[in-house]
Amino acid sequence: MPRFSRLLRWFLLGSVAICLIGALVVGALVYAINSRLPDVQSLRHIELQEPMYVYARDGRLIGLFGEMRRYPIDIRKVPARVKQAFIAAEDANFYEHHGVDFTGVARAIWLLAKTGGQERVAGGSTITQQVAKQFFLSSEYSFRRKFAEMLLAMKMERELSKDEIFELYLNKSFFGNRAYGVAAAAEYYYGKTLDQLNLDEAATLAGIPKFPSSGNPISNPDRARIRRDNYILPRMAELGFASRVEVDAARQVPMHAAPHERQIEVYAPYVAEMVRQQMVERYGGDVLNKGYHVTTTIDPTLQAAADRAVVDGLRVYDRRHGWRKPNKTVQIPAGADAKAIGHLLHDIPVQGGLLPAVVTANESSQLQLVLADGQTLTLAGSALSWTGKPAAALAQRGDVVRVRRLPVPADKPNTPPQWELDQLPLAQVALVSLDADNGALRALVGGYSFAGNKFNRAVQARRQPGSSFKPFLYAAAMERGFNPASIVLDAPVVFKDRKGHEWRPQNDGGNFAGPMRLREALVQSRNLVSVRLLDTIGVDYARRYISHFGFDEASLPPNLSMSLGTASLTPISVARGYTVFANGGFLTTPWFIDSVRDRDGKELFKESPAIACPSCTVAATPGQAAAPAPSGKVDGFDLGPAGTAAASAAPAQASTGKAATASMPANTLTSSTPADSSSKVAPRAIDSRVAWQLASMMRDVVKRGTATAARVLNRDDVGGKTGSTNDHRDAWFSGFGGPYVTTVWVGRDDFQSLGYREYGGKAALPIWISYMAVALKDQPLRLPDPPEGMVKVSVSASGRLLPGVEGGITEWVKAEDLQRMEEDTLAIPDTDTQPSEESFDIF
Repeated sequence: MPRFSRLLRWFLLGSVAICLIGALVVGALVYAINSRLPDVQSLRHIELQEPMYVYARDGRLIGLFGEMRRYPIDIRKVPARVKQAFIAAEDANFYEHHGVDFTGVARAIWLLAKTGGQERVAGGSTITQQVAKQFFLSSEYSFRRKFAEMLLAMKMERELSKDEIFELYLNKSFFGNRAYGVAAAAEYYYGKTLDQLNLDEAATLAGIPKFPSSGNPISNPDRARIRRDNYILPRMAELGFASRVEVDAARQVPMHAAPHERQIEVYAPYVAEMVRQQMVERYGGDVLNKGYHVTTTIDPTLQAAADRAVVDGLRVYDRRHGWRKPNKTVQIPAGADAKAIGHLLHDIPVQGGLLPAVVTANESSQLQLVLADGQTLTLAGSALSWTGKPAAALAQRGDVVRVRRLPVPADKPNTPPQWELDQLPLAQVALVSLDADNGALRALVGGYSFAGNKFNRAVQARRQPGSSFKPFLYAAAMERGFNPASIVLDAPVVFKDRKGHEWRPQNDGGNFAGPMRLREALVQSRNLVSVRLLDTIGVDYARRYISHFGFDEASLPPNLSMSLGTASLTPISVARGYTVFANGGFLTTPWFIDSVRDRDGKELFKESPAIACPSCTVAATPGQAAAPAPSGKVDGFDLGPAGTAAASAAPAQASTGKAATASMPANTLTSSTPADSSSKVAPRAIDSRVAWQLASMMRDVVKRGTATAARVLNRDDVGGKTGSTNDHRDAWFSGFGGPYVTTVWVGRDDFQSLGYREYGGKAALPIWISYMAVALKDQPLRLPDPPEGMVKVSVSASGRLLPGVEGGITEWVKAEDLQRMEEDTLAIPDTDTQPSEESFDIF
């Protein structure tokens, strides 16, 4: 016994020593790890990655940008049934333990030791431990990482409330398919908000975080159902979260999850991409994950009208040029059913509302088609009639064609869907609509289909504007003393350079009208008048002056070809230039981001645009408040005592070289724009009187010129100018009405011809009209009175000044021009004979 006592004593002493050493080791390990644990208080201010939201001006969603779907939600707004599903699935004792389930941890450690760390084992992690790992730790499988996780979980439980921890878990967890957080998961898998979820749906979502990629209800519905029916729902019944009746009913519901993307309420993809690019430029690349809310200037009604106008307009244009055989073919496997055939189209996007379809059979009178979703169609009769060809000549088996679903008649809402054969147009389009008074972008379309080509032609494509550039040149001439009644010869002319090369500009029709008033020259778009005007006022002067419309002077050709619109300009820059005519002579800057707010609703940015203010007594420089200013010059142009441009006058005859100068009074054109000391006033670009004259002349282009089709709008304030380029490569119409200025361009990306006689008035103007018919609805007429410093005169058809203001043709001219008109009246040729070709040297 004494020996046994001694052995027992040594055993006890050894055990105590081992325990002490173990305690010291554990204590040292706890101290070492605990000292390096992160500050869990930071979780109270954590910014979870959240997409950037882009809205129209009325708050409707235009787009979402970001690497992940996540919509953080306050735990108080999570329904009890949803919370209970996750408690049952992940941690039944969540609200009782202090961060660690020691039984589960012991089991995990034993299994980890047994497998030598070579296999993944169930970790027995509580929700708190999962949050600790998600935010602070790696996914490494080791004793050290697990121990750190336990210590951190207990620390979190001491410093954070249970609801705070649970909220972090629900918002942070990954649910597969780029969905992070339970709110995003509910939307993606079921298209619902959390409060709309049924019991079976909540239980299904609760089972995803453990196997987010391989076990979600879309990628593996069988595995997801087993977890829902065999574990989560029974567990909810066991814990008293749901009755047996409710659980049994939920288990009978088939898996019905399907992809649901966030509903885009306003289709404006080109605008959304512009916002994304500008936000990244302003705030850096991570701006897309900070949950910013960006409100744009886009008007949803106008944007929808723009989309319809460009799609319908290009369809009309394209059908004028007939059916083209399909250029894409797929190989249909032998014995393939409709679903398999439809799968051949999975990488072909819908464009402009046109769905891709595979031809499976053609007969003399009909085509058999299969859509991407496996739906079969038979097209015959009116669905093919526009092509003017029999079905057998349209396409062969395996050809990929396009079909369009026809609108359902309003008086027959239950009519079965009707389809029509269609094709993607070869031409492209751009439409830009600006608020003339402040430059706000109201609608923009950068191409026929963003899905087909993301190149934004409205802001990136540089094309020749053709005759739509002429109003800028005419404005420069009127600054030099010309007026709408000035006579210029429309006659043959040849220009020679020093090397003997000749340039013989021509009118579009090849004819000549002789002496004609400038108003008529613009109405009829006479090229030779424009060339003579530019030759008279000088290319250098014209380039400097026209740059005041917002164009880069370097982009304007330094030769007489500029008069025919050979500069390469973007549609948005042309639209900006036209706002000067519509707002009384001010240069506004286009803008489309109205405000930016962070995830908490704090305003980070609010646009305060410079506005056109004709009623203000001074035109300020960009970004300045309206205030008195002395007279001065900008780029050599006299802005007069009130900031308006004075006229450096030239005679009415283009064949002489006289010059004179005169000042002008302050502009007092009335406007609905309020003028106050805090408003930023846009810089004056041109004399308000010149702007008024050009606007008046362009209204005549609509009334009786190249844009008479726009008379269908039945508005006296509508004006604009058509434009076409050589070989009909570009078709333009830029114009104004009400508060809007809109530019439409139609052309091909490969710079090929649009086709015979596809002028601006034929290819672009119908799109403009279709859009403006919606934009101008309920808008008051905008017909400003002539500004101060103008006088009313009467002239003959040949431009001769008539005594008094009764009879003849009424014109409004600048006061300083009247005396020159009186002096030059006798010099105006009164003949209808065609002059001979003149020759000029150009250097």
